[in-house]
Amino acid sequence: MRKVIEVNNLTKEYKLGTIGRGTLYRDLQSLWARIRNKEDPNSIIGKSDISSFDKKSFLALKSINLDIFEGEIIGIIGANGAGKSTILKILSKITGPTEGIIKIKGRIASLLEVGTGFHTELTGRENIYLNATMNGLSIKEINKKVDDIIDFAGLEQFIDTPVKRYSSGMFVRLGFAVAAFLEPDILIVDEVLAVGDANFQKKALNKIESVSKNKKRTVLFVSHNMDAVEKLCTSVIILDKGRVIDKGPTKNMIEKYLNEKNDIRKKFKKITWEKSELNPGGNIVRLNSIETKNSNNIIIEDFLCNEEVIIETNFTVLKKGFQISCLLEFYCNDKLIFQTFDDYINGEWGKQKNYDLGDYKSTCIIPKNIFKIGIIDINIIIFIPPGSYHDSYQVSYPTKSIGAISFNIKDIETFDKSSGSYPFNLNKDAIINPKVDHKIKKI
Repeated sequence: MRKVIEVNNLTKEYKLGTIGRGTLYRDLQSLWARIRNKEDPNSIIGKSDISSFDKKSFLALKSINLDIFEGEIIGIIGANGAGKSTILKILSKITGPTEGIIKIKGRIASLLEVGTGFHTELTGRENIYLNATMNGLSIKEINKKVDDIIDFAGLEQFIDTPVKRYSSGMFVRLGFAVAAFLEPDILIVDEVLAVGDANFQKKALNKIESVSKNKKRTVLFVSHNMDAVEKLCTSVIILDKGRVIDKGPTKNMIEKYLNEKNDIRKKFKKITWEKSELNPGGNIVRLNSIETKNSNNIIIEDFLCNEEVIIETNFTVLKKGFQISCLLEFYCNDKLIFQTFDDYINGEWGKQKNYDLGDYKSTCIIPKNIFKIGIIDINIIIFIPPGSYHDSYQVSYPTKSIGAISFNIKDIETFDKSSGSYPFNLNKDAIINPKVDHKIKKI
């Protein structure tokens, strides 16, 4: 394959506190004032820039080295501030590098921010011609494409309206349509697609995929939507704090990124609280501990797919005379798999025996061959029937993020698993992989 982008030792440094004043004269005026420790005549009223003359800097990118080839759809993922948008802006020649060499073969079209490259006083149609002309297309070439661009954007009714009256979604639809139909050699798309509606996002992703496969165009795609990255990209680059952490097959890189990202907040094996008012809960029930065990009563975090998972929840009842129920929620990749109650539901709702004061343990046994391979997160809710768990909970842990405690499901190389002797990967979109009985007989 032909190399279309080569990045060598790319570094981008920003000076913290440095603000451009719009003209060279005003920049020099502000600089001269700071050198003399005088108030900046161009600063915002009430703000002082004297302290900014301390030459603090921020490295947005640090010694990036990349080779990108023709026809690749490269996903770039990472946390906010990792440097994703910065590297795209440098490749799009919106800003320049501090150090390093970039070699690009072919024409680039970029969609980085809503409304980038649009003149707000011009109509949608006029902006199509303006953008296409600036990207090197002749009027004859634009005339052949303009109807397709308008149709793809779905803006026939508003195409002769000034774009200053467009919503952010309309901006995105028009901007993407122009960028995609310019037939660039390299298409750069930032998170901006998230502004569009679900139908347009799906259409845009299909367009990116068809352009890359059919015409061997190269695509750089930045998104926090891991589902979109997995469906679209052939490989993925992980950025963290301005550095390339890894590059490789899409599925492997997404799993690595999510695991490293989530491991910061995930807890495994056992969580214990000392009995105090700080324990999760209310004035009736407080949570003491949660732990994951195997069938041998050993606290572990890694389970084979063909073994049971036991979750034990310990809590204290502080006031007697109440019915109490425990609910566990199981998540995979932030998607709810299922919920399960304790044995409270074995009987007529609201007529179970009230709890006395004291400590209690709730044990939940999940059968083998239920979960797919990967990390499973558990939320716990303890509530007071006969009300619903939404309305009468005492404990809802955690309160904001997913996963009070987590465990890891690992694959095995034997027939005793949901896929039996099937040697290939199962559908990656499946939420659970239960092993069920199948019987075939001649009739």
